[in-house]
This record gives sequence, structure tokens and C-alpha cells, in this order.
Amino acid sequence: MRNNLKYFDKMRCLRKRSAVSFLGVLVICLLFMNLYIEDGYVLEGDKQLIRETATHQLNPERYVHTFKDLSNFSGSINISYRYLAGTPLPRKRYLTIGLSSVKRKKGNYLLETIKSIFEQSSYEELKEIAVVVQLADFDSAWCEGMVQDISQKFAHHVIAGRLIVIHVPEEYYPVLDGLKRNYNDPEDRVKFRSKQNVDYAFLLNFCANLSNYYVMLEDDVRCSKNFLTAVKKVITSREGSYWVTLEFSKLGYIGKLYHSHDLPRLAHFLLMFYQEMPCDWLLIHFRGLLAQKEVIRFKPSLFQHMGYYSSYKGAENKLKDDDFEEESFDIPDNPPANLHTNMNVFENYEASKAYSSTDEYFWGKAPSTGDFYGIVFEKPIKISKIKVVTGTEDRQNDILHHGALEVGEKIVGSKKGRQCTTYLRLGEFKNGNFEITDVEHKVLFDINCMRILVTKSQKEWLIIRSISIWTSQPPNQ
Repeated sequence: MRNNLKYFDKMRCLRKRSAVSFLGVLVICLLFMNLYIEDGYVLEGDKQLIRETATHQLNPERYVHTFKDLSNFSGSINISYRYLAGTPLPRKRYLTIGLSSVKRKKGNYLLETIKSIFEQSSYEELKEIAVVVQLADFDSAWCEGMVQDISQKFAHHVIAGRLIVIHVPEEYYPVLDGLKRNYNDPEDRVKFRSKQNVDYAFLLNFCANLSNYYVMLEDDVRCSKNFLTAVKKVITSREGSYWVTLEFSKLGYIGKLYHSHDLPRLAHFLLMFYQEMPCDWLLIHFRGLLAQKEVIRFKPSLFQHMGYYSSYKGAENKLKDDDFEEESFDIPDNPPANLHTNMNVFENYEASKAYSSTDEYFWGKAPSTGDFYGIVFEKPIKISKIKVVTGTEDRQNDILHHGALEVGEKIVGSKKGRQCTTYLRLGEFKNGNFEITDVEHKVLFDINCMRILVTKSQKEWLIIRSISIWTSQPPNQ
């Protein structure tokens, strides 16, 4: 704790720094750095590095050294948290949902957000989540009032160990006045966003060991029905692939999912650069530095911004996520499979991009009769529903004008060249789309393969926007 206070004392001395662009520095970091992530602990030398970063001028060499040591920032930050409601969790959960809230000049949506989390979750889902609310305002009267409201309205969840309310005393914060005014932001705006970065860092630090995964929400959010089940399906579908952040909303710091083991590292990162830029910008750099280059965002969105007034000065903020669907939607199972096609693929729009919940697609040049897009499942499966969508809003003519969907059995060939010998046609594409239900009642065999077959040549290119497969349990299982 003594080292921690010294660290923040040093941070109080921050003044004008080098004119070197922060973004330019990050580019230099990416050029010179080969970051390999391993879990470890914050050594004394790393703590000293944090203190030096807060008091020295920013320069490329120092940033390169700092980011190389980011792999060691896996230890927790020494902070004393006040439990305002709830107690330490008796067991680890699957998902922690974190919210940080401050007093607003206009409106308050925190209670509605908490209500939405619990109401949109089933009894079984509630067993697997923990909700941590950080009241991050320094107005003690406001905090006491909010704790009283939360404890009264959600007493059952507090008693059940699903809801915790915490607060970090002001003494642990750096002085937030006189900070750098990047992007010509007014001083009060810089103070607001810098404190918000510290708020989030403290919240992440607290939640690091509570569950396997963590999702960040803002305090003015509405949730989709059974969002946890949807999140679990997505995580399962990403097994075997590397990711740092999965996004379930395109707005702000809403619906961003992390492995819990990355939270200490992210907390340190936000503290190191708390005054540089808003948190959602810092998160982009964090993801990139940990080698996830592209955004992995899922649609429909699971979380919607519902506030009309920002927590900054009560300014109007009517942003809405137009990909949000509040009613329960069924994310497909898309079981593990090998994907292949004999079509001429355009650039990097490869076959795998159609068999995913992310906002990507397969794009092939004008297909001919007999061309196909094939799926060979790793194990025989029972299918209940299939849905295929071709074309996009921007390229509405790049659809499959004449095609059919078939399922197959009896695999032959080597691992790389496996295919089915027998196929059953389930139907034709209409207006570029195909959908069928009750497949398990129409197909009597376990399905090894599925293919989209072009039945007539077309001059237009073909976009397969999404392939969705829902499975059913085989008999006697």
C-alpha cells in the first residue's frame, strides 16, 4: 500500500509532456515490439517502471520498454475496497458483470440497468453470474442514498451473493487537475474521462478473480433476454481460437467481454495511460497490443444504451445500437467443421467468414453451375434448423440467384479432402436466402456434410453473409 501511495504521489506531479503524439508512439511500439503474453506477477522493478512512467516525459524508447513489460502486469493493484452492500463471493462464477456509476446532473439509470440484468436472466443463468456495481462518486451522501435504494430493491440478489456494491476512497485516486489537454479537450472533460479510466481500472482489479469471464457495461444499459446463454454459445464457438475482446455492442464501453485473467493487465494499462484518451480508445490499443488485430463483434447486439443524458455534464446522449434485439434470439450452434469451396475467392473473404457470428462474410467471384460451398462436420450431428443468407445491404445483387442446399452422409477421403458420397436435397434458395426447420424429422441419418450448390451460372459475384445451424440431441443421449 505504501508503494501504491508513493505511485499516486508521483502521479500528482504530472504536467505538460513531450509533444510527441501518443498515437505515433503506439505505432513505434507496434513496430519494435514482439509481445508474447505470459502470466506472472508485478515485480518491484515493474512497480518502479510505473512510477517512472508517471513522472518522466513520454518518449518512444520508454514506451517500448513499458509495453514489453506489460506481460508481467498480472498482479493485482493494492487497493482497499469498501463493501457498501454484499459480501465476498463464496464461489467462482462463470461471468462477472461490472458497472461503474457516478452522480449525474440529469437522470439516473443505474437501478433500471441492474433490474434489466436480473429480469432478463433465467433462474439457471442467475446461478452463474455476479454483478459488481462500483459507486465511483466522491459525494458520500449520494453513495449512501444509492446503496439504500439498491439494497431495498435488490435485497434478494444481495443476500444470494449475486450483487455486490463497492467504493474506492478518494485517497487512492491521483489528483485529476492540471492534466494534459490532449485533442484540445476542455479541462473539465479531461478530468472526467481521466477519472473514468481510473474508475474502470479499480473495478477491473476488483473483479479479476470472481469468475472465468468478465463483461463491462455502462450504468444506462438495457439487456437482451437470456444474454448469458447467448454469450456462452459464442464463447463455445470460439474455442481453440485466440481472442482478447469479444464485443456484444458497438457503442462505447458496453458489452465488451474479456477473459478474467486479462483483467489485472487491463487495469494496469488504464492506470498507466489514464490521462491520454477516453477509455474506449485505450481499449482498442490494448486489444491490438495483445495481438488481436481485428474487432470481433457479434450481431444482434445483446446490450442497448437507454440513457438520454450523459454522465458528463448531463449533456444529451441519444446514441442507440441499431443491431440490438431485446427479445430472446437463438444464436446458432454451428458445430466444429472444415469449410471449403471450389469458387474463386475474392481477396481474404475466405469460406470461414460465412460460418461465424461475427460481422464478416464469404465473397466469391461469379460462380458457375456445379460450384459449391461445402461444410464437413468433425462429428456426425442431428440438425434442427438451417438458415443461410446471401448478399448484403450494400451489394443486394451479389446473392445466390439459383441454388440448392443439401446434406450428406458417408464420408470418404483424407482429413484435408474429406467429403460425403451421398447427398439429400432439402430445398432451393429463394431471393438469395434459405431457411428450413424440423430437419431432424426430415433427415433420418446423422449428418456428416452440408453444401450450398450453385444450380445455374450467374454473372454477379456471390456473398454468403451467414450460415446458421442449430443442432438437436441425438436419440438416447
